[in-house]
Amino acid sequence: MRCPICKKEITDTKYKPFCCKRCADIDLGNWFNEKYRVEAVEIDEEDLKQLEESSLKVED
Repeated sequence: MRCPICKKEITDTKYKPFCCKRCADIDLGNWFNEKYRVEAVEIDEEDLKQLEESSLKVED
């Protein structure tokens, strides 16, 4: 397995999937600086009602 930041082979699993603390910190900084993004999808009221109703059926 290779580190997603520096591409070196991972020999120590302490910071898996990263090779070291430095690469793990770089990745965390990328999230904090919004380099990585997960797009949100707007849900309208009707979809929200259907979702709530279906989750209530599962709980019963």
